[in-house]
Amino acid sequence: MGNLLPRKYLKKIVNIRNQYKFITSFISTATLSGFKLFLVTVLAVYIANSTLAPQYFELLTTHFSFSFGTHTFSMSLQQWINDVLMALFFLVVGLEIKRDMLIGELSSPKKASFPIIAALGGMIVPAIVYLSINQTHPTGFGVPMATDIAFALGILMLLGKRVSLSLKVFLVTLAVVDDLGAIVVVAIFYTSELHYDFLIYSLLTYFVLMIFNYFNLVRVLPYLFVGIFLWIFIHSSGIHSTIAGILLAFVIPLKAKNTTVEEIEEHNSKSPLLRVEQALHNFSAFIIMPVFAFANAGVELDFASVIENKTIVLGVFLGLLIGKPIGILASTYLATKFKISEKPSNVSWAEILAVGFLGGIGFTMSIFISTLAFDDPHIVSAVKIGIFASSISAAIIGVIFILIIGKKETQKEFLEGLKSDK
Repeated sequence: MGNLLPRKYLKKIVNIRNQYKFITSFISTATLSGFKLFLVTVLAVYIANSTLAPQYFELLTTHFSFSFGTHTFSMSLQQWINDVLMALFFLVVGLEIKRDMLIGELSSPKKASFPIIAALGGMIVPAIVYLSINQTHPTGFGVPMATDIAFALGILMLLGKRVSLSLKVFLVTLAVVDDLGAIVVVAIFYTSELHYDFLIYSLLTYFVLMIFNYFNLVRVLPYLFVGIFLWIFIHSSGIHSTIAGILLAFVIPLKAKNTTVEEIEEHNSKSPLLRVEQALHNFSAFIIMPVFAFANAGVELDFASVIENKTIVLGVFLGLLIGKPIGILASTYLATKFKISEKPSNVSWAEILAVGFLGGIGFTMSIFISTLAFDDPHIVSAVKIGIFASSISAAIIGVIFILIIGKKETQKEFLEGLKSDK
């Protein structure tokens, strides 16, 4: 009988189907990762406040070294985790962002504008809230800007059918843009003194990777091998080395020469980008992030340090708990009113507000930025307690909102059913 639909419509159907497959797979992985992160966090906090605390902190501060030519790298175990493993995490984030920009939810202005504006509002307003309280400690403004996608999605999945797929897609897309914003903030504002010789080496190394991309080199190993040198040079230049991960992701090609998008979607092995993403995604979700959480969430519950640094902690707390939902809701509402963007028809404003609160679950990303923002370990410990408190509060409020919305929707459907019976 042949195809009943024109090719362009079949292509759209294939794209929609595979985007749905990507999103549901991402949500499933993030949910399980969120549960694991929660358990690891509880374990780390327990150990840090038990008789095992001295051994725990001694392990994290133990130095490991290796030499590269005349250059020696010596960092504590915690620094290796935060600089090396997190670079791999940002490589995966970068691959997800690039894939979304090329064939996903960010591939068209109409799809991308709403979650992009939501993410920008959810970063700018928390930073303003923090800075309005902390003129003397401005470096912490980046801490309340971040969202922990694993925890936020894990909570949505616990609510089951009360949450539509559209709302989950909105949260995923918002979080992807939020991650990109966090990377930009780290690169610009949390860079130490620059060493221009290594910065030049970094640029030359990246030029080699761009040549690989230009000539459409589809073998993954050359990218990863040169990427190691990119990490070494960026780390030595003074820029935070996690940026190497996102830069490497942007040069790994989506498709081989003469390969169509449909072929990639049917056979992921034809895509270098998807091969690397799939190879590292579970490793990132189930190994890197739990290890990072175990190494960074173990904080002594010393509330005296919270009192000593109360304005910093309050800025982080209010930035995440109040700034996030206000920023996400206000920015998208104004964008819709001024016809800059269009709200998805099957997502209500009440649901946008609920997602705004879930966006206030900063946790791992906020902890990561706090270790860059402050040198004083007492301030970092106090800020971590503030992050825990705001993330838990934001999760509870977000869940309550969604349960209330779900109850109202059920009542509305029931009343409509009664009317139709009459």
